[in-house]
Amino acid sequence: MPQELRAQIAAEARAAYPQECCGLIEGVREHGAARALAVHPTANYSPEPDAFEIDPAAHLRLLRTLRGTGREIVGCYHSHPGGGPTPSIRDRENGGTEDIIWVIAALTDPAAAPSFSAYEGLSFRELSLTEQPALEVARPRQL
Repeated sequence: MPQELRAQIAAEARAAYPQECCGLIEGVREHGAARALAVHPTANYSPEPDAFEIDPAAHLRLLRTLRGTGREIVGCYHSHPGGGPTPSIRDRENGGTEDIIWVIAALTDPAAAPSFSAYEGLSFRELSLTEQPALEVARPRQL
């Protein structure tokens, strides 16, 4: 995941603190790996302060936008304000879709730099989150 995209997620996590931010990750799959090309912030529809629910309408809009482009939704992200960068019990109960990557930005306070981790699949297998340059970085937009 390019540093520019991590910085965008970090800014969203700080702005949403003490709530969780969330969004979708656009990218391509190549050679058994996913390359993140853009992140798309979405509204957090969860009424709980320590949970996230991605706006389903935003998810559908992005799916339509990506149709025929060779790009796809490769994952989602959310923040853990005051928590660690590992999937919470709630994350494990409500998430984990095969081939979808979860990026978690843990933020201890809004002035701190978040730590990041990535997980994949139903078992939340930990992934390496390498910094590769993006082919292009889309401007942040709210879906």
